[in-house]
Order: sequence, then structure tokens, then C-alpha cells
Amino acid sequence: MIAKHRLYAGAALGLAAAAFGFGVARLTQPDAPAAHVAAPPAAETGPRDALTISPQAIAASQIGVAAAGTGTLDRAIIAAATVQATPDADAVLTARAPGTITRILVRMGDTVRAGQTLALIESRDASQITADRAAAAARVGLARRQLERERGLLAQGVSPRADFDAARANLSVAQADALRATAAAGAVRVTGDGRFVAVTSPISGRLTMTAARLGQYVAAETDLFHVADPRRLEITAAVPPGEAARIRSGDRVQLIVRDGQTIAGRVRAATGVVDPQSRTATVIVTPSASGSALAPGQMVQARIFASGGVAHDGVLVPQDAVQTLGGRDVVFLRTAGGFQAKPVQIAGRSGGTVAIADGIKAGTRIATRNAFLIKAELEKDMGGEE
Repeated sequence: MIAKHRLYAGAALGLAAAAFGFGVARLTQPDAPAAHVAAPPAAETGPRDALTISPQAIAASQIGVAAAGTGTLDRAIIAAATVQATPDADAVLTARAPGTITRILVRMGDTVRAGQTLALIESRDASQITADRAAAAARVGLARRQLERERGLLAQGVSPRADFDAARANLSVAQADALRATAAAGAVRVTGDGRFVAVTSPISGRLTMTAARLGQYVAAETDLFHVADPRRLEITAAVPPGEAARIRSGDRVQLIVRDGQTIAGRVRAATGVVDPQSRTATVIVTPSASGSALAPGQMVQARIFASGGVAHDGVLVPQDAVQTLGGRDVVFLRTAGGFQAKPVQIAGRSGGTVAIADGIKAGTRIATRNAFLIKAELEKDMGGEE
């Protein structure tokens, strides 16, 4: 029994010594590293507002700098348009009578004047028309002599009044026949010798098409030549129906040709009729006297400054100068060290120009060409640096 108590006492003393040793070791050891706790994510930051850049870098990047201007921004309507000759400046020349083409006096591209003969057609119809005209003229002469004889007989009391009236009626009929024959000869352009029908141009212009061939037999009304006057042109612009209601006669138009040249014009008429195929309305534009760069069939772009649109007076800047940075419309002010983003309020846009309602004043120097390069550089820090 005594031996068992001694055993329990020894075990208790051993446990106590072990516990004391563990406590001493904890107190004498250096602090263990704290468990890694994830730091709260940093809040995302927007792009910077300022960019430091040297004049040499600005020149190398081809960033344009200019002063903001002033003026009036009209709400322009952009429309595709086609150049064509006016109805009285585009002539189709046909054969007035059947026959054989014996002479062609012009070539493609030649300039012709009104009344000029372009070709001759030898025609039997021309001979018949000439003969009819001569016979009608002879009948007029005969009827006139008979009337003069009846007038003399009536004055002498030899012939009754009825014979004189009949002679006068015969003269009127003969004159009507002669007028018809002369008109027929003129309509087919019969030459003086009565052998040929002349193909003549009713307008001055340039020969744009020829289908005539020497020795070719053609029927009446065969299409032989086209003549157009390039000085008398009009432009048909196709505009959306909703925009067409704002256009008025006399509205200013800017025509842009393929090489970037601009030509002034005016709206002559707005038809107000919507084409069922294209679903667009047609607006007729008359170019100014400087429209020599235009040609029939040419495609151009028309900027129509509709008087029914909204106009904005104030600060005007190029469209490329306005960028979106951090969800805001900004322009980049030129500073001593580079550029500073400046929020602006846009009043309207039209044809590559932006009207600024608030944010900058006229004369403020801003980045214009390649301003997007500044935006791209400022947005590099979006979300914080890594």
C-alpha cells in the first residue's frame, strides 16, 4: 500500500515539473509570426487629371494645340447625294425620221452649241416631206391668184359675192396645209435640198454619249446622242423623313466631294415625298457658281443646315478635342508642364464640331488633334498602380 502511494506521488511530481517547463519555454521563446490576414482591397482610383509631357514629346506625338473658338453651331443633317444635270440641261437626241446615217460631225466629249448639227441622215421621208411642202406652197399661190381675180370680178359686178367668199376660203385652206407641211419639215429637221434629216442639239453642252454609226440604218426615234450642260447641275439628297420636315427652301448646304473639297449650295426645294424603296425623302440642292468640280453622276456628301434645327451660340471646339475620361466629357488644357483634364458640358454636336455650354472660355488653349493619346496615357493608372 505504502509502495502504491509513493508511485502516485512520483507521477504527480513529474506532471507538475513538465507543466512548469512548458510554461517557462513559452515565456522565453520569441513571439511567433502572426497568421496572414488578407488586407482589405484598396479602393479603385480614377485616371489622373494631369499629364506631364515635354514640348518635344508633344511634337513627336503630333498632338495639336489650338485656342477654342466662338460661333454658331447649326444642327446639320448629313445626307448622301447624287449630282445630276437639271432637266433642261440634259438632252437626248434621236433620229426624227428613218434613214441611213451618212455623216457624223462630232465625237464623244466634244463641246457643242445649241442648234449645231451633229449628224445627217439620208431619208426618203425627208424627200416626201419636202415635196408635200412645195405642193402646199404652190396651192397657196394658186388660191391667192384666184382670190384676187374674184375680187376684181366682184368689183365689176360680173361675179357674185359667193364666188369671192369661196375663193377666200380656198386660200385659207391652202395656207393651213402649207403651214402643216412647213411644220412637219421643221420637226424632222429636213435640210434645204430635201435629202437629209439633220440631228441637231437643242442645248449647248458636252457630248456625253453617242450610239450613231456611219452607214447605220436607224428607225425614227432611235437614240443617237446625249448632250449635257455641266454648268447647270442640281444635287438630289436623300434624307430621313423625320429630318426632312426641318428643311426649308434656301437653307445653306455644304457639299463635300471625294477629295475633301467643299462647295457651297442652297436648298431649292424639299419634295416631302418619301420613296417607298429607300424610305428617304428627296431634297433638291443647287450648287453655287463654284461647282465646276461637280459632274453628272458623281456621289457627294451634303451637310444641310436646316433652318428648323437647333442652333447653339458660344464656344466651339473640334470634335476630336472632346474625350471621355472617367465617365466625364473633358478637354485637355495646355499647361506649362503638359495637359490638364477639364470637364465640360456639351451643348450640341454637328459635322465634326462641338458646342461647349460650360467648362472653358473662348481662347483657351486645348489639345485638338490626337487628344485621345493624352486620354490613353492618363487611363494607364486606372485602378491604382501595381
